[in-house]
Formats: sequence, C-alpha cells, structure tokens
Amino acid sequence: MTDQQLAIQAIGEAQLILEEYLLPRPQNNERILDKLVEVLERPDVMAAVSRLQQRSCFEAPK
Repeated sequence: MTDQQLAIQAIGEAQLILEEYLLPRPQNNERILDKLVEVLERPDVMAAVSRLQQRSCFEAPK
C-alpha cells in the first residue's frame, strides 16, 4: 500500500469514528477518543504521513 493510500485509509477510519461521536445517543467518549488515537497513531500511518510531509517540502511550488 502506498503512503497516500495509508493516509487516506486512516482519514476514512477517523471520519467514521467521528461520525460515531456525533450520533445523538449516549456514548463512551473516552472509548471513541481512544479509537481515534489508535487509528491516527498507528506506526505505519505515522511513518507514511511523515514521508508525505517530507516529500511535499522538497517539491517545487506550482
């Protein structure tokens, strides 16, 4: 999976978790936050985002 695909997948998962948070029903906000952190702090996702950020610094502005 490419870095872009990993980042997009993580963003999609994070969006689903935020949708759960926004549902109008009682929920365990701590559990939802834990799930969000778990997705966004996965080592593969963090490494992919870091590489994407480094690449964007070296690209010439269009």
